[in-house]
Amino acid sequence: MNPTLELKEARTEHDVLPLIRRRFSPRAFTSEPLTDDELLTLVEAAHWAPSSMNEQPWRFRYAHRGSVAFDALRATLSTGNQPWAPNAAAVIAISGMKLHARNQAPNATWAFDTGMAVGNLLAQATAMGIYGHLLGGFNHAAANEALGINTAEEGLICLLVLGRLGDADSLPEPFLTRERTPRSRKPLSEIAQRI
Repeated sequence: MNPTLELKEARTEHDVLPLIRRRFSPRAFTSEPLTDDELLTLVEAAHWAPSSMNEQPWRFRYAHRGSVAFDALRATLSTGNQPWAPNAAAVIAISGMKLHARNQAPNATWAFDTGMAVGNLLAQATAMGIYGHLLGGFNHAAANEALGINTAEEGLICLLVLGRLGDADSLPEPFLTRERTPRSRKPLSEIAQRI
């Protein structure tokens, strides 16, 4: 087993699926590309997430490393993401429609529903040996412009870089230390309570 995978496997308080324990957000990726079929398989998994009124508000725009679209999104990344994120094989811009398609009324759950879809996508990716890192550190206005998003109707939530797990030693500091640090979470007692 890859030492990073072993280090990053979640140490849970209760027995959860191995797929959930193995999912993590790496910064080291190989140079191996992802195919359109692989990316569309991930989006297909996302597509079957639950959503309010079956609206399916999520939108996924993807680009492969080396493409004009990838480079346009790369240019929007914050300085903290610039050293490592462009090494990913692909990027997906994740957004959602803010209004119900049936009547144009505000959809109160569009972001939650989109998050559910992303959870499905990341589970499918982990099962396929593909790892993703969600990014909030980017210039949202520049990314909206690059993607042609009408912000009155659609909200850009995050970027997701994807690839196969690379060697942590390829990372500069402080990212190398972060890659070599075990994952942790707050105790369940802080986030869940019986009522």
